[in-house]
Amino acid sequence: MKVPKLKLSKLLALFLMTAVLSACGPEPQLQTSAPPAEGAYKVGEPYQVAGRWYTPEEDPDYNQVGIASWYGADFHNKVTANGEVYDMNKLTAAHTTLPMPSWVRVTNLENNRSLILRVNDRGPFVGNRIIDVSRRGAQLLGFERRGTTRVRVEAVDGPNAPVQVARSDQPPALEAQPTATVAVETLEELAPIQQEGPTQVASLTPQPAQPQGDDIYVQVGAYSQIGSASRVMTAVSHLGDTGLESIVLDGRKLYRVRVGPMFTTTAANAALEQVLKLGHNTAKVVFD
Repeated sequence: MKVPKLKLSKLLALFLMTAVLSACGPEPQLQTSAPPAEGAYKVGEPYQVAGRWYTPEEDPDYNQVGIASWYGADFHNKVTANGEVYDMNKLTAAHTTLPMPSWVRVTNLENNRSLILRVNDRGPFVGNRIIDVSRRGAQLLGFERRGTTRVRVEAVDGPNAPVQVARSDQPPALEAQPTATVAVETLEELAPIQQEGPTQVASLTPQPAQPQGDDIYVQVGAYSQIGSASRVMTAVSHLGDTGLESIVLDGRKLYRVRVGPMFTTTAANAALEQVLKLGHNTAKVVFD
């Protein structure tokens, strides 16, 4: 059967119009897979923050004592250093040099609680702090309200490493934590000389009653360089009357920075906590 010429021309026109419309339509969208739930393994190259260099490395024997802090809402839902999303309600941590991800056992030396935390971020970069834990980690370790605490950080093989208190997936019930007590020493028991670099952390032990007739001070530190002492005095001057004086101890000339005098040990304890939060980890209360 022959197709009429007119009908054939209409069919050709319809075919051409369909082809043109298809060519002008939107291009098909490429389907991409969702980002992985866990960030990539990363050690990283040496880097510098605030004039200080950090060298990331694999260190399965890592075992250090120092000051821990925590970070929360300001970083919640933001991307971590290895590409994960930070969740302040999970048991994670930030460290300056350990691989990401890796696992550490963090023990609060003030109450002996410990948790296994997953390192997935870089930090902290404040003073001589050695680890930043998530808000949930701080709650379970018992120092959320205080803000910082003295801890031991140990590298472990994974989330099932033993802990002293409870597994990270079975956290202990939270208890009210007592106010930190303060070591009271005489002036002959000054803290070690503090240089420009990191300082050692002084342990806190129960204090005796205040000797009658003595003034109470928070001794921030004793420094071998007057420039260092002057900078420290400026940094703590907002806490009250602050003094810098030259002393000689065992034949060494030192520059001592103290806040006070204060009238009660309660006031001294409060001032000491503020000084510790500023990163002066060998500060202590003394009677003079």
